Amino acid sequence: MLFSITGVRASNPTDVLDMPVPESWNYTEYFEPASPAEDSWWKSFNDPLLDSLIKVGQENNYDLKVAARRIEIARAGLMSARSSFFPQAGLNAGWNKSRTAGLASSPAVQSINSSFFSGDISVSWEIDLFGKISTAVREQKKLVGVSRAEYAGTMVSVAAEIAKEYFQLRVWQAELQVANEHSARQDKIVKMTEARYEAGLNSKLDVTQAKEVYYSTISSIPGLENSITTAINSIAVLLGVYPSEISGALESFTGLPDHIHLVQTGIPAELLRRRPDIVEAEMTVAANAAAVGVAKKEFLPTLSIDGSIGTEAHRAGDLFHKNSFTYSVAPRLSWTIFSGLSRRAGVISARETMKMSVDNYNMTVLNAVNEVNNAMSSYMASLRNVEIIKELISYDDESYSLSVDLYKQDLTPFSNVVDAQLNVLENRNSLIVARGKALSSLVSLYQALGGGWNGL
Repeated sequence: MLFSITGVRASNPTDVLDMPVPESWNYTEYFEPASPAEDSWWKSFNDPLLDSLIKVGQENNYDLKVAARRIEIARAGLMSARSSFFPQAGLNAGWNKSRTAGLASSPAVQSINSSFFSGDISVSWEIDLFGKISTAVREQKKLVGVSRAEYAGTMVSVAAEIAKEYFQLRVWQAELQVANEHSARQDKIVKMTEARYEAGLNSKLDVTQAKEVYYSTISSIPGLENSITTAINSIAVLLGVYPSEISGALESFTGLPDHIHLVQTGIPAELLRRRPDIVEAEMTVAANAAAVGVAKKEFLPTLSIDGSIGTEAHRAGDLFHKNSFTYSVAPRLSWTIFSGLSRRAGVISARETMKMSVDNYNMTVLNAVNEVNNAMSSYMASLRNVEIIKELISYDDESYSLSVDLYKQDLTPFSNVVDAQLNVLENRNSLIVARGKALSSLVSLYQALGGGWNGL
């Protein structure tokens, strides 16, 4: 529930939007206008290991734990605000001994010594006559909503970061596999050129060029192995565990998941309830609107009742004698007539804070729609890029086979074989990177749509 900038309760989130949300997305290919079927979008990759990693991350990630503690802090604030509805009671007990100087009076008298025991229960109760307490409670309720939305947003980010790091790990593992496979193929070419050189069929230049290609590929392997280790370490941090606990499960390469998905995106207006950052901004507007109400009620009087009941006696044994009991009841109406315009300044500050939160809400909605459109565009471009590289690779394989065959027949120079080797390796890696980028863009799209949490 929202409040407009005038402090009037609004019926839905669109009441504080400066401009209407678009009716549809800019892109339709690969996307369905139907609402997402579930928030656990990572299950669509059909990768049980990824599912397990995200589950562990949601249980152990320290950013999520911090966000959960913020919810508890907000709930404690709400409990504190609600406590103002009830009387505040206190217990006092003690013994007092005093002496009054006789010479301090005129004419002088005998000094007086006195001592007594006392005990009393005091009660103070502010009556919520003008709704000041209930308005403060309403503000704290909205702040609880803000913290819960922040937690949901953190969960979305954690799930997306785990998935992206996991896919990047698989990309490097795929590149390592390609490097190993191609180095083995290139080693055969080295042996072929050496055999031909020994037979006097080609020059030493062919051998050195073949070895240059081979060792160039081999030199990339240590860097890829380091990148794999770094990715596992990054995933471990996101999961809140040590790398040794997950390295055994992640070191085995099982291939890249399918990057082609038909994504259910819904309509732009659904982001207003689905994306945690928008919900958080909405709750912040409501909390700030309630804060304006609290500031305005500072102009109104405060009605409270103070009371106490107790006992006093010179001897402890007389504390419960009927003549020892005391009591007092004091209703009090207090009203600050002038405070140097501080209350007026407080209302202005609260109102401007609310207007600022409304502006932030509008900006959050605008950014959310743009993020989804950008993610859609990036995903579509990635898919087209993958298909183009696949087509290119089909010609690379043929070019490589032809160049090797022609070289064996002395119909083409070895430089053509070198070029074919480099093209095959480069384009194989380009395809892996393109598939990884498509997966990353897909995760960004799911993240932009606000998936990965169970609502507030």
